[in-house]
Amino acid sequence: MDPTSSLTILEISAIFLSITALLTYVNHRFIGLPTTIGVMVISILLSIGAIFLGLLGFDQLIDYEISLLGQLDFTEVLLDGMLSMLLFAAALHVNIGDLKRYKLPIGILAFIGTLVSALLIAVALYLMLPLFGFELSFLWCLLFGALISPTDPIAVMGILASAGAPKSIETVIAGESLFNDGIGVVIFVLLLGILSSGDIPTANYVAHTLAVEAGGGIVFGLVLGAILYYMLKSIDSYQEEVLLTLAGVIGGYELASHWHLSGPLAMVMMGLMLGNRGRALAMSDKTRHYVDLFWELIDEILNAILFVLIGLEVVMIAYSANLFIAGALTIVIALLARFIVVGMTTKTFHRQLDLPAGAWKVLTWGGLRGGISVALVLQLPTGSERDILLALTYAVVIFSILVQGLSVGKVAKSIGTDKKTVEI
Repeated sequence: MDPTSSLTILEISAIFLSITALLTYVNHRFIGLPTTIGVMVISILLSIGAIFLGLLGFDQLIDYEISLLGQLDFTEVLLDGMLSMLLFAAALHVNIGDLKRYKLPIGILAFIGTLVSALLIAVALYLMLPLFGFELSFLWCLLFGALISPTDPIAVMGILASAGAPKSIETVIAGESLFNDGIGVVIFVLLLGILSSGDIPTANYVAHTLAVEAGGGIVFGLVLGAILYYMLKSIDSYQEEVLLTLAGVIGGYELASHWHLSGPLAMVMMGLMLGNRGRALAMSDKTRHYVDLFWELIDEILNAILFVLIGLEVVMIAYSANLFIAGALTIVIALLARFIVVGMTTKTFHRQLDLPAGAWKVLTWGGLRGGISVALVLQLPTGSERDILLALTYAVVIFSILVQGLSVGKVAKSIGTDKKTVEI
């Protein structure tokens, strides 16, 4: 009998929370890596160990892990559960004045850059995969480009905090990552609709959908933020005010999704409003302290759980020699696309930018991919195409977090902090 066949949601949650707590302890006590990277490394090693034990005939552990993960909908857990709180927590501590100062590179990278990157990756993937015996239509390649192009705010904000990057570059990367995942999700959903229906929408329909979902999400977030601002300002009791922010995040995200608006963009706008105007004018010092403390804890706990899940999900991937090589080349393709997008932006607008010379290095290497890409690829219809893209996604995500995440600090320190015109 399957030992996990009758587990309830509470039991599954207890198991993963306990695993996460144990791995964070092991990392802090014995390894000392940044928490998100450390717990992911350990969980990947555990998954690899379970796979090897399975090859040796000890199937119980790998079967238990697969069965447990099979009961947990990673996409639902992240997109419908964690994402709203993680985005709000990240936006809550972003200075809106800094965002306005760097609005040009942030806007270009988040909106135009995501579209260009998705197209570049799709074309390269479409040309590369047949060389290794994998045939994917251009639409499937576009889907991969859309899900892998956005830089993940969860990964970026967690790792950049300790990377030592100049404040200006940190603001650009963080600001871009807060907005481009919403754009990437909208593009992905549009392409997934085409895949499901077989109908190619008109350019007007695509533009209208992007405007309604993205623009509507931004407006909804501002409206909800204004309502919460008024409510917070009208009372002075930190218990109720913390509860109001939590209800606004969870309820607001679900309401945005129900109305087919961009929930991620709505949470970012609400977080920016409450984190700046709200913290300054609507909260007492005591309330501000507890609101900050609460959302910092939520951010740390959910980040740790998310990266443990990413590591454990490795057992769901079936790699072959050709797919392994294709994954390595896909990593290069994703980095080249990021370099081209960053290079075009910094070269074209170098006179308007106020960034250190060589900032393109950090902007390119610091464009981390994470859980959002994994959640989106798991939404694809079951089949050989999904299996290929799942493996490629994991290759890019794991390289991004482990290699880029651990070395972006050194790259940041290598460029200095002098404000000079950006050149590549």
